[in-house]
Amino acid sequence: MSQLKHRRRKDYTYFLSYRTRWSDNDQYSHVNNAVYYLWFDSIVNTYLMERCRLDPPTSQLIGLVISSFCEFFAPLSFPQVVDLGLRVNKLGNSSVTYEVGVFAEGRDEPAAVGGYTHVFVKRVERKSAPMASEMREGLSKLLSNSPSTPAKL
Repeated sequence: MSQLKHRRRKDYTYFLSYRTRWSDNDQYSHVNNAVYYLWFDSIVNTYLMERCRLDPPTSQLIGLVISSFCEFFAPLSFPQVVDLGLRVNKLGNSSVTYEVGVFAEGRDEPAAVGGYTHVFVKRVERKSAPMASEMREGLSKLLSNSPSTPAKL
């Protein structure tokens, strides 16, 4: 059994709520797996814009996803509200690995856990580049101290 199934809300520092939409459901009446990746992208980029001074249209550095994953533990479906929890598992010079816990509103155990790794590159040249100090400082606030201990904001 995956260790990720044992994550709880306390393991995440930053949260964003999302109301599922009718169109999120697939033909089996549960949220389609591709929607989870949209949620991951939404919470990560919301955090980067709110807390790390990222301005996507003007930023000289952009984050490219080089790997992603998701493990599913319980189905979700419209009209549920979900809470997305964000943490950083690894922070490098030009890369960061995010983890997102997906929780049904009011539940402490995750319905899914996933995430991805961003490598920051220069927008035009697409060459790896170190993160700006504001980005690094903001992301470090989400850095997990251990696989099950949340960071403190």
